[in-house]
Amino acid sequence: MPASRLPLVVTADPRLLDDLLRLAAAGGTEVEVATDPVAARPRYSAASIVMIGADQLQPCLRAHLPRRRRVVVVGPHGMPPETWTHAQLLGAEHGAALPAAEPWVVDRFAAPRSDEPPGARVLAVIGGCGGAGASILATALAVTGVRCGRRALLVDADPLGGGLDLALGWEHEPGLRWSALAGADGPVDPPALMRALPSQGDLVLLSFTQDDALVQVPAEAMAAALDAARRGRDLVVVDLPRHLDDAAALALDAADQTLLVVPAEVRAAAAARRVRSMVGHHCDDQAAVVRGPAPGGLRPEDVAQAVGLPLAGALDPEPAMCAALERGEPPALNGKGRLAALCRDLIGAA
Repeated sequence: MPASRLPLVVTADPRLLDDLLRLAAAGGTEVEVATDPVAARPRYSAASIVMIGADQLQPCLRAHLPRRRRVVVVGPHGMPPETWTHAQLLGAEHGAALPAAEPWVVDRFAAPRSDEPPGARVLAVIGGCGGAGASILATALAVTGVRCGRRALLVDADPLGGGLDLALGWEHEPGLRWSALAGADGPVDPPALMRALPSQGDLVLLSFTQDDALVQVPAEAMAAALDAARRGRDLVVVDLPRHLDDAAALALDAADQTLLVVPAEVRAAAAARRVRSMVGHHCDDQAAVVRGPAPGGLRPEDVAQAVGLPLAGALDPEPAMCAALERGEPPALNGKGRLAALCRDLIGAA
């Protein structure tokens, strides 16, 4: 079920919590409450506004919560000066010292939740086992999104994968890669980042160089990329590794839906069930895409049921697409075939 759009209060300070509940009531709204970033994470991205108590500022920084708009750090009068410095590192837009800021906080709680423009739709794609075809689906989703009028960002978050630049045929396309973003010093300007990445038309790619020494994406770099994408894209597709690092967990926390790609095989379904459990700690909305057919006659519905997920769709082998990939032609480029049709369904395009 979709995450709550209610305001989220993150604090373990009982006095501060009482104050914020009182101010929320004065603003005419109920709130969700989390005592720490672990409890906050599932509701963090969807909340209409997030009020973080000064007592939880450092824990939230250490937890690498995804950057988002409408975050306020709230604390008592006389907070130390470094509090605001840390709040900016978290991406907070405002700091509020009580009781002086009480009227302002009430106004923030009372603001209509529709005043925030919708951000980009984020789809995470992960293989239920090795060689499942997750990278092909992720690339096809981004390509199809652009064909359907979306401004898309394709994020390669698997440092040990073959590289989505190869799947697109963009290995020689100029622009920044993960290594440059990981080495950035200071805050990243979202529009500037989108302009600096490899792109063709409305499709932008964030990937690795073919000789990249990175063994994992820094969580701060992923947070900056997701923040930029929310502000400047309509669709974000993230190709994830099966062994989750902090950056992959951040992407899952931000995802509207995770698509688990599973070959129609008994052992693949067993492996995918374990991946599904791991992903479930970060993203509630999961669905299976089954790749077949299976020699033993397993139906896509059987595989999805074995994994414990609803079936989002099924894919048959497309020999012509495999040959095109070897020539550096992206999957679903011409908008024809079952893969392209499935991608249109998954991104909600007619």
